[in-house]
Amino acid sequence: MKLSHSMKSGHYLLAALLGIFSLSASADVATAQKIADKYAAVAKTADPSYAGPSAEEGKAFFNREVIQFKGDVNAPGKAIACASCHTANPADAGKHIVTGKPIKPLSPHANKKRFQSTREVEKNFTKHCNEVVGSDCSPQEKANYIAYLLTEKTPSKK
Repeated sequence: MKLSHSMKSGHYLLAALLGIFSLSASADVATAQKIADKYAAVAKTADPSYAGPSAEEGKAFFNREVIQFKGDVNAPGKAIACASCHTANPADAGKHIVTGKPIKPLSPHANKKRFQSTREVEKNFTKHCNEVVGSDCSPQEKANYIAYLLTEKTPSKK
C-alpha cells in the first residue's frame, strides 16, 4: 500500500512531535494527558476541523466490535473490541482473550505506569490497532482513546 504525501507527512510529524516530547520515569495522569494533547495536535494539523479529544468518541472506539477474518471471508472470526481483553471498564485489570495472560488496567488512574513511555504507547497502539482494527489508528482515534481512559478512574467492585 502506497502512502500519500500527506499521510507520510503526518506520520513524520507524529514521530517528530512524540520524539521531542520526553517523559519522566514516573508517568501519571498528567503525562497521559500530555500524550493525548500531542496526538490531538497532530490530528488538528491533518484535519483543521478536528475539535479536540472526545472521551465519548474514545469510549465508542474502545467498545466498537470488529469481525476478525482469519483469511476466509466465508468463515469469519468472532467480533472483538479493545474491551474484549481490557474489560468494559479500563480501570479494571483485563485478560488476553486467547492466551489468558493478565493485563494491567489501561486507565492511568489505576495504573500509573501505563503511559510511562511515549515509545511504548505508540508501539502498543500500532500493534493492537493492527490486530483489532486491521490498520494503524489515526492520531484523532488515539487522542480520543486516551481521553476516554482518563475518564475511567475507579475499578469495578468485585
